[in-house]
Amino acid sequence: MDQLRALRYFIKVAETGSFTKAASMFSVPPSSLSRRVADLEKSLGATLLKRSTRVVKLTEVGRIYYNDVQNILNQLELSNETVRSYQTTPKGRLRISSMVGFGERILMPLLDAFSEQYPDIVLDVSLSDELSMLGRDEVDIAIRGGYAPNERVLAKKLMDNRFIPVAAPAYLAKHGVPQNAIELRKHDGLYFRTPSGPTPWLCKIDGQWHDVTGRTVAVSNNGQWLIKKACQGQGILMSTRWALASYIQTGELQELTFEHELGINQHTDMAVYLLYQKQRYLVPKVKVAVDFLLASMKN
Repeated sequence: MDQLRALRYFIKVAETGSFTKAASMFSVPPSSLSRRVADLEKSLGATLLKRSTRVVKLTEVGRIYYNDVQNILNQLELSNETVRSYQTTPKGRLRISSMVGFGERILMPLLDAFSEQYPDIVLDVSLSDELSMLGRDEVDIAIRGGYAPNERVLAKKLMDNRFIPVAAPAYLAKHGVPQNAIELRKHDGLYFRTPSGPTPWLCKIDGQWHDVTGRTVAVSNNGQWLIKKACQGQGILMSTRWALASYIQTGELQELTFEHELGINQHTDMAVYLLYQKQRYLVPKVKVAVDFLLASMKN
């Protein structure tokens, strides 16, 4: 038995006092509607309606049931309307996970502008360099650096994420400028710790990868602290260009360039990716956020 349909039929019969009138409002035969209501009464083990040739009235228990069910159906309709509105209007809680450095420097200012444009969306932002599984961790959107993931999500490239070596002029004046990547092994290094460990310095020469990691001075998952130590001349740092751009522009740090390009792993397609599940893009709050971030990063 379709109980929800039977309840709607019962409510309408109670309000109109007629199976025929109720049936016409649902465009179904009176006999069909009557059977549905009878099945409802049978499942409850109670008579809800007193039937006569002239009129149909509620029994005592039928009136109690009618009042309870009417409130339930009214609440259900209100909930349905809320969901319909939710599916057409960007609103609700939007859960975003981003790697820390990118979140602090680039994402947060963008989200301030996003909130002004979409005030009905509640932002729930987590900054972490731990990997997030979109479905498992109830994350709508994730922003991660690296290479395009293999998990079953859509990955949109936001920007390049390759690492570059930098050092303060004071460090280079004291220790000298390395002339090639191999010479980095003789220098002091500041290393970012990822969930899988400190990032090495790698260089590809004649098709072969070489570890050119220098002496360890400091290791941290706090990129800002490492940049500060680099500016103080305490060692060479490998970090992303977007994180170092302002320091290079002011001259606090100097980019080191070599014949052979450096990296922190053997992947050459390093980038910052915006990740989301394909079906979630149909939800307005997710769609407007994805479109907003992609458009903002292009400007």
